[in-house]
Amino acid sequence: MKNRSTMNEQEMKDFSIKLMREANVTCFTTVDVTGYPHTRAIFNLRNIKQFPTLAKIFENQKEDLLIYISTNTSSTKVKHIRTNTAVSLCFTDPEDFRGLTLGGDIEIVTDETIKKELWLDWWDKYYPKGIEDEDYTILMLQPKTVEVWYKGKFKFQFT
Repeated sequence: MKNRSTMNEQEMKDFSIKLMREANVTCFTTVDVTGYPHTRAIFNLRNIKQFPTLAKIFENQKEDLLIYISTNTSSTKVKHIRTNTAVSLCFTDPEDFRGLTLGGDIEIVTDETIKKELWLDWWDKYYPKGIEDEDYTILMLQPKTVEVWYKGKFKFQFT
């Protein structure tokens, strides 16, 4: 791993995408109606070991830090997003002290094609009516801010 002074933006993006593919811990923060942050753990749909069937979707986004999140329409996440779209996601590898934080305004996906591409059969335990369940929602974040760190040796931001 190069240090901060020798890493360019492309190398930082490569580092970020690699971590997104490997991170077992992903936290998602929304802002509640009182203006306070609310953080919770979520599935990392870009983790190729946990979600191998979705890997093909993200292969088309090798240069992109786009994130999709599955959630219930009735969730606190969606309630917060309807009033404030500002969010952040943090991907971490605690064993290797690598991290990536993405920030921006999240969108609720209405494109049925995307929802179908991301659907996993075992999600029927969360959405009993399947892919047509009105409680099945996909969120999409195209980050505006990116911050990465590795073992405290560097911290780099780009937008």
